[in-house]
Amino acid sequence: MIETVFRTDDLPEADRVDAWRERLSQIHAPVDLACRPDSDSDSDFSVYQRVMRLGTVLVWPSVTGAHAIRRTPELIRGSDPEMLNLSLITKGTLGFRMNGPDALYGPWDFRTNDSSRPFEVLMGGPRRDVVHAVSVDFPRARLPLSSDEIDRVIGHRLSGREGVGALLAAFLTTLADNPRAYTAADEPRLETVLLDLLAALFANALDGMDSLPAESRRRTLALRIQAFIRDHLHDPDLTPAGIAAAHHISTSYLHRLFQDRETTVSGWIRHLRLEHAREQLADPARSHVPVHLVAARAGFEHHPVFTRAFRAAYGMSPREYRRRALLQGDQRRYIH
Repeated sequence: MIETVFRTDDLPEADRVDAWRERLSQIHAPVDLACRPDSDSDSDFSVYQRVMRLGTVLVWPSVTGAHAIRRTPELIRGSDPEMLNLSLITKGTLGFRMNGPDALYGPWDFRTNDSSRPFEVLMGGPRRDVVHAVSVDFPRARLPLSSDEIDRVIGHRLSGREGVGALLAAFLTTLADNPRAYTAADEPRLETVLLDLLAALFANALDGMDSLPAESRRRTLALRIQAFIRDHLHDPDLTPAGIAAAHHISTSYLHRLFQDRETTVSGWIRHLRLEHAREQLADPARSHVPVHLVAARAGFEHHPVFTRAFRAAYGMSPREYRRRALLQGDQRRYIH
């Protein structure tokens, strides 16, 4: 995955603000930088930004100190790529103004803006705190919604705490935290999933999921179901029938949603449970937890069933796997 990094801490203090201003002036939808008027100096100004490209979409995690950015009518006349921006705030606060009253955004809020409209963002808000965020820039044309529908959503606060918003928030934070887990071959799939989630978030805000193409609705439903399964792995009664009922679909349709995974619903549940148990067994901090309790917490109701499934998947018993994993961990710590 192509990734670039900008870090003011790598620069002399006197050059940091100008370097960030220059970077902002060269992006696809340029903005002006305005440092806080009550700042005594530029020495404490700090920005860290990573930019990852997924086809036509840019994902950029960032950690920024207090400052303001503005997109003015003059800048719009100079360059308007008709891009949308969505930012998930994970820590800190920011103020935002776009064709309306000022709004304050906090953790797990989504903020949106449009490159075609003036706006102002005050990073750090009134408390001037550090802001952690994961942002996405994507072409307006990539959303399967009408221009009027998109305009009704842009500028409004969206939640990353529940529903489709929580799915999108989890996807973005996982992508930001584990960029090396993906290769260039994964980019088209990641772009498709991300655009589907963005479209679903916008459509959900409009309360009009039926306005999405059938394929986008199907993929979004599959993601919701996968998140549901992960959240309920500990439940030994997690079954295809129960999953289908919770999502108001038939069991046969649920199985069709999993055909692309080349596994059954039950097979995927078993795989996730085994992976969860394997991670717990390899964790030194949980070495005191009995194996049968690890199995129960992973959703295996019967310990012999867990043992057989674990041996079939990993070629050894759970106890032997734990012993080897902890021994290898001790050896690595000794070497380093």
